[in-house]
Amino acid sequence: MKVDHKSHTVIIKDTQGDLPSFLTKLTQQYKSFEKSNITIDLLAYKNLNVADIETFVALSKQHIKAKKSFVIVADNIDFNEVSDAILVVPSLLEAHDIIEMEEIERDLGF
Repeated sequence: MKVDHKSHTVIIKDTQGDLPSFLTKLTQQYKSFEKSNITIDLLAYKNLNVADIETFVALSKQHIKAKKSFVIVADNIDFNEVSDAILVVPSLLEAHDIIEMEEIERDLGF
């Protein structure tokens, strides 16, 4: 697992190629990321499906409840099939933009 800190955001990338193990490790180490916005980089996975993405829903809900952004970056899925409970975008730049917009909304009290 590779972790990059960029201002108020943590970008986390799996380096093992094993999604269930990555999710387990992420959940175990969540306390060290809970005060930052989180971007999960899954671009290395070329055979992702919606069910794989939705395994992150519980962690996403927990993070959003704490008033922080949780965005998954994946590019080989049908975004229309993903649950509204989780935010998925096709690029790291879009993830950054979403987090910036959500930060502004929180600052304004929305």
